[in-house]
Amino acid sequence: MTTAGATRPSYGEGRQALLDAAIRVVAASGLRGLTIRAVGAEAGVTHGLVRHHFGSREALIEETLKYSAQVSIAASSLDPEDGDIDGLAANLPAMAEQQGELQAFQFELLLEARRRPELLPHVRAIYDEYLEATADGLRRAGVDHDADLALLVMAALDGLVLQQVVFGQPERTERVIGRLHDVLRAVGGGGGRRPG
Repeated sequence: MTTAGATRPSYGEGRQALLDAAIRVVAASGLRGLTIRAVGAEAGVTHGLVRHHFGSREALIEETLKYSAQVSIAASSLDPEDGDIDGLAANLPAMAEQQGELQAFQFELLLEARRRPELLPHVRAIYDEYLEATADGLRRAGVDHDADLALLVMAALDGLVLQQVVFGQPERTERVIGRLHDVLRAVGGGGGRRPG
């Protein structure tokens, strides 16, 4: 955590700074380390500002989880704009490398939901968002799919992100995503084989 070097956010940036601070705190200390005071200290503000924006620790967790999913989906190109299957999740290795703390935050909450059932609806909601984005990406890439194939692809990508966050090796993630593209072409369409 960067508490010692934390700088106070500019006016209007407080909520965003608190969401980012919550991600850093959980990535460094786990969910048990997430307190209103710890987030305030990490963001360089008083804990009163955290309460002002979120009201409670539970609301902070819920909002940070929603925010983390939005940022992650946007950065991972699950839904390729050009409709090319090779664009599906093409940014995933870079996203996992650049957003390691954000991904660690999500995985921490996923595991914590096993112990704290009240977290399960929030974690399930972000996984539903990932599944929807994956299904949309497959559709846009011209891959014939059903709900099970979309879930399989999402689970594969989720596992690749987890492994990269833990072990590094973005080149391995990139290579495996290329193989996933080949498999998707073979089972569901999506255009010809990729070059090379």
